Amino acid sequence: MSRTRTPIGRQVESDTVNVGEFRFESGEVITDMQVAYEAYGEFTGENAVLVCHGLTGSQHVAGRGTDSGVSGQASAWWSDIVGPGKAIDTNEYYVVCVNVPGSCYGTSGPASEGPDGEPWGTDFPPVTVGDWTRAQRLLLDHIGIGRLHAVVGGSVGGMNALDWAVQYPDDLDRLVVVASAARLDPQCLGLDAIARRAITTDPNWNGGDYYGEDRPDPEQGLGLARQIGHLMYLSKDSMDRKFGRRSAGRGGRGDAYPADPAAMFFPYREVESYLDYQAEKFADRFDANSYLYLTRAMDDYDLAEGYESDAAALSAFEGEALLLSFTGDWHFTTEQSESVAEAFRSVDVPVAHHVVESDHGHDAFLVEPEKVGPPLDAFLIAGVEGRAVTDTAPDGGEPDSETDFAPVHSSLFSR
Repeated sequence: MSRTRTPIGRQVESDTVNVGEFRFESGEVITDMQVAYEAYGEFTGENAVLVCHGLTGSQHVAGRGTDSGVSGQASAWWSDIVGPGKAIDTNEYYVVCVNVPGSCYGTSGPASEGPDGEPWGTDFPPVTVGDWTRAQRLLLDHIGIGRLHAVVGGSVGGMNALDWAVQYPDDLDRLVVVASAARLDPQCLGLDAIARRAITTDPNWNGGDYYGEDRPDPEQGLGLARQIGHLMYLSKDSMDRKFGRRSAGRGGRGDAYPADPAAMFFPYREVESYLDYQAEKFADRFDANSYLYLTRAMDDYDLAEGYESDAAALSAFEGEALLLSFTGDWHFTTEQSESVAEAFRSVDVPVAHHVVESDHGHDAFLVEPEKVGPPLDAFLIAGVEGRAVTDTAPDGGEPDSETDFAPVHSSLFSR
């Protein structure tokens, strides 16, 4: 196991562990499942917090300077929330983040080595959110962690966190689900399907067999898929504020419209420039097959699968739950979070639903730590009875007292 000192001020463990034979929900088995993780802080026996990463995130949730090989947008992706003195305080908690099966940051997936010594490609078994949860449980067993103080997850990581309450309800005291839902709606399912087709119709995808120095990656298809994703993560208000209809220059980059010379007459807009930039960065850091696998896992997830209802699925969980949602998020809406909160209430699980007024869209859980941190911190300390002091009252004025998980959209906040 490798341990490195980093600027976050605490010991960081960064390692990849062979957890042995792993049976996927599909029934397929691989004999040597590799699981990559990072852990921050010191384990005292009762202070472990598991953080579940988002779709293209990594185990590198906080800090700098580890040798994990993770870079770019996947590096320290929640460092405003996880760290010394922050909401998930690494001076108090032993924080573990595990790269999920099917990804490309150290855990076994399509890009990792298969039994024949070559990358698995699309021969890798289909992956589900349930597989993620069971791989995390095996990793925690390997490093000596039984019961968790909390499981925290954002976006599809929130689905992963919910699955912990279903598969291992006795293994955690508190559950935090941020900007997530019990299942995707048809609009998001459709957009994900288009994103996958952008990859699989790229000639360089080659049926998923594009690994090797002499084979070009399906960068165009993966870039288009990421652009669709970015549009899902932003709200109309945030896009109008950030880009408007402003031009980035007539014609834009020389390769922006290689087969459409008439386009050179029209503006190359800032929003196009932004999307092209994000596509290029993403194609440099992520694997196209992993994107196919992980989006399918997210699309497949349904909290109630195998049960009569969401409430029935959650009925064995005896801890406490916090849900955070954002008013400008149309990918995972406040109404979807409220539906999950109601499922918890119906089986008498103490639950708080904190709705943040925000126009940042789905990205709000990453870019507005000042709104995510206080309720998360308070909940980890004291559960749903926790209280957080805020800089402003819910109406934007000066606060006159402590308020429960403020600021909130009061019509939806309940416990």
